[in-house]
Amino acid sequence: MKTPHLVQYQGSKRIIAPEIVKFFPTTFDRLIEPFAGTCAITILSAAQGLCDEFWINDINQPLVNLMEECINNPLKLIDEYENIWNGQFAEGENNIDYFYKIREEFNKGKKDSARMLFLLARVVKGAVRYNSNGELNQSCDKRRYGTKPNVIANNALAISGLLKDKASFSNLDYKDVLSRAQKGDLIYMDPPYQGTSKRDNTRDNRYIQGVEFDEFVEQLRELNDRDIDYIVSYDGKTGDKFIGKTLPKSLELTHVYINAGLSAQATLNGKNEITYESLYASKNLIKRQEKYEQMKLCFA
Repeated sequence: MKTPHLVQYQGSKRIIAPEIVKFFPTTFDRLIEPFAGTCAITILSAAQGLCDEFWINDINQPLVNLMEECINNPLKLIDEYENIWNGQFAEGENNIDYFYKIREEFNKGKKDSARMLFLLARVVKGAVRYNSNGELNQSCDKRRYGTKPNVIANNALAISGLLKDKASFSNLDYKDVLSRAQKGDLIYMDPPYQGTSKRDNTRDNRYIQGVEFDEFVEQLRELNDRDIDYIVSYDGKTGDKFIGKTLPKSLELTHVYINAGLSAQATLNGKNEITYESLYASKNLIKRQEKYEQMKLCFA
């Protein structure tokens, strides 16, 4: 059975999710995603029956609201999305202007889930970008009209079937989520890549809020001290080029690379390079799981 996904979303781990969950422990009580996005890991974990309780969190409030409505009230989302999606055809050749009208309404306060979903479905590369005022400013993909309503409907209903009455939702800073984790939980973290937010003082405002490296390392150290199991996806490498800093050896993490396929950017530049995503497993988790004993640091 194909695992459902609601909409394209840049940064989603949907493609490599089957490889990631292979490293999950055999038993755990609850899966927590502090940087959930569109919940690729949660959805696959539910589909594989890995656990029955999930905590979905993201600092992006409209995104959390979208996933909550998809799971708890999919028929409402499906109906409202179809109305918005169909509206672009009433504009004739001005359907791109329609996208920008919806985006403007969203930025002015109409942040309902159907509008968020339509914008995600039509933006270039499924990428969410924000300006210095926190407004969504990604451009419209002029080549397509966005995911058709029947596809959205099938996926939303499938996701709801997997997660309804099993998931809780929040819009908290990741540190607040980590502080509430308990023994028996598994935390899967996919924080913003280094250098992709205003907080990192870069021009790439890919995320509403970034994660400061040293602060993140300290949070992981605290999880170690509290004996909380976690797995982290954090940057990696393309070809021979490493992306960002690796997490320090003092955390005693096990580090592997997952093949994420050919780099789209490298291909555009005429290079045939593979992207490898870093995956880190906490030391306490490794001690409890025999299958981690054979995991070694690749490409050291």
